[in-house]
Amino acid sequence: MAAVVAATALKGRGARNARVLRGILSGATANKASQNRTRALQSHSSPECKEEPESLSPELEYIPRRRGRNPMKAVGLAWYSLYTRTWLGYLFYRQQLRRARNRYPKGHSRTQPRLFNGVKVLPIPVLSDNYSYLIIDIQARLAVAVDPSDPQAVQASIEKEGVALVAILCTHKHCGGNRDLSRRHQDCRVYGSPEDGIPYLTHPLCHQDVVSVGRLQIRALATPGHTQGHLVYLLDGEPYKGPSCLFSGDLLFLSGCGRTFEGTAETMLSSLDTVLGLGDDTLLWPGHEYAEENLGFAGVVEPENLARERKMQWVQRQRMERKSTCPSTLGEERSYNPFLRTHCLVLQEALGPGPDPAGDDGYSRAQLLEKLRRLKDVHKSK
Repeated sequence: MAAVVAATALKGRGARNARVLRGILSGATANKASQNRTRALQSHSSPECKEEPESLSPELEYIPRRRGRNPMKAVGLAWYSLYTRTWLGYLFYRQQLRRARNRYPKGHSRTQPRLFNGVKVLPIPVLSDNYSYLIIDIQARLAVAVDPSDPQAVQASIEKEGVALVAILCTHKHCGGNRDLSRRHQDCRVYGSPEDGIPYLTHPLCHQDVVSVGRLQIRALATPGHTQGHLVYLLDGEPYKGPSCLFSGDLLFLSGCGRTFEGTAETMLSSLDTVLGLGDDTLLWPGHEYAEENLGFAGVVEPENLARERKMQWVQRQRMERKSTCPSTLGEERSYNPFLRTHCLVLQEALGPGPDPAGDDGYSRAQLLEKLRRLKDVHKSK
């Protein structure tokens, strides 16, 4: 997804973003016009969230080129069930795979591996905006694949690195390459949640189970919401004296989170809080290249967030050259990802009155997350 951008001088930035936000909110909450003024979530607020940002000097606004139609953009629960549980969905996946290979013969983005002390994390761009990963113990020449959606691309990376694939980690049921890779690599084990219908699953995992491969110690964390059995995987940094790495699938993206297809807002909030309990220096390796779009939405709900502004400018430079935007860190995500900031007063104030027109209560964190996700869907469809 190469983003070609135009730059225009940005004047009156705050007023413009306020108008955009009012437009989205009025469309999404027209039936709640009589609600009372919100009460701040003081029990969850933090000093960082309360600080008034300094005024911004005029900067550049980047306007992405209109992209081609994404058939998965307007996906609903009924279609999602067909896509993940039937042969119709499998045929659709095969069609998307062929189209992506034709359109992006070298991948949708240019990626760079991260090398630590004897460990390599290699992002592999697949489909139109997905990422698979190889986690490699360099000394043992053993590899673990995460969400290998395109087995051809993953196999090419395995051969280039000269490693043996011994495990596949599936965050959720979208693992189209399990069959081909497990047949090619006879000793390869397929890990995932037994609750999620993982294709060709051989080793079911539960919350806090650990997969050991060479020096690699990878912990599974149950994070339901996007799907019932969604897992994320945390590579422990201690054995190689480096940062821990979180492979977040469709739970968490740079400045975004996944849709709640098979859970509730409360379930998704609990899963996001599981991630928030990890260290700030943890590297985030998401399942999709959504950074530019997500940061655009974050700018609508938090227009004065300076951390978001700085990250957006960096992301725009990366995408102009078709470079990947991952990884970020969880410390960065806390500063600009609205789905991790449901405790912040600024979001409570931006989204207006709470859901109870008869009372004076504001949003709970789960209600705020649900509304953010609904507004993001409206924003994304434009």
